[in-house]
Amino acid sequence: MAKWGEGDPRWIVQQRADATNVNNWHWTERDVTSWSQDILNELLLRVHVEGADGFCEITDVSKIEGEASINNRKGKLIFFYEWTIKASWTGTSKNGIKYKGNIEVLNLSDENDPDDLDICITACKDQPPTPLTVLMKKEGEKEIKLALAGYVSHLKKEFSQGMILPTSDGVNKQQQTQIKSKVNKTQVGTSTPTKVLNSGVKISTVQFSLKEKFMTSPEELYRVFLNQEMVQAFTHLYAFVDGDKGGKFRLLEGNVHGEFVDLVLDQMIEMRWRFSAWPAEHYSTVTVNFVDRSGETELILKATGVPSNEEERMKEGWQRYYFDAIKQTFGYGV
Repeated sequence: MAKWGEGDPRWIVQQRADATNVNNWHWTERDVTSWSQDILNELLLRVHVEGADGFCEITDVSKIEGEASINNRKGKLIFFYEWTIKASWTGTSKNGIKYKGNIEVLNLSDENDPDDLDICITACKDQPPTPLTVLMKKEGEKEIKLALAGYVSHLKKEFSQGMILPTSDGVNKQQQTQIKSKVNKTQVGTSTPTKVLNSGVKISTVQFSLKEKFMTSPEELYRVFLNQEMVQAFTHLYAFVDGDKGGKFRLLEGNVHGEFVDLVLDQMIEMRWRFSAWPAEHYSTVTVNFVDRSGETELILKATGVPSNEEERMKEGWQRYYFDAIKQTFGYGV
């Protein structure tokens, strides 16, 4: 029992300007239902898949029913969410014929892993049979799961910082020191002839090169790009990575995706790479070489077939979301 005038230190509110919830002892809760509905709607409307017979995309999200909240107890965050989702998809064949269908997600919750979700994808009853339904059920389901996993990752990343208050010594358990890495890069941009897609759309493209040094071996850096868990670590988001020749990858909440075209163990990775917002079927070719520089690895990247209006965005994306993120996550800064 505490002495008179002292009190239990767990309940003494002091050393904070706002005088609330010292050391995060009390239970606090934040309702994030409305925010979650907006994010789920945005991520699902980005779902787009392509195949030999055409492409499919989610065109409307008619129902996002449920709730989401974040709770803090003794400095530990607990995420609760439960959603039922209904949406519509539209498929467009190579001949321009459109087909429509429905999507239903019944069990998106904190108790289920996104990979274990039950997703029902059907064609509308008045629609004739089409291979696009198969495309949506096979590839579309993967993209939907990726979008929903992106919501969960975004939820935890967005609100973790604000829910854990500084303790009496001013330190937040989840604070991390930002390490500013030194940049050593060379950029060369060159215009290339206009490319004509199968759809008839003409795209002016360019090529460029980047160089960056990492304090690690070529073998280790090579593995970072092909290992799904390591990609998720440096992007801080769910990613799908099949690190074999011909394997697909999708990361950054579906904003980047492509295919590994060729691999030379510990030396080179060639990939078809694109932002999801680029014209359908257009990919750049990205070749990454790993050169041993006596204790350091120099990464030499060459990108060709880049839409000319996307050159700076792609350079910035590689620098920020690949090079800087890898250095900060794994301590490879030079």
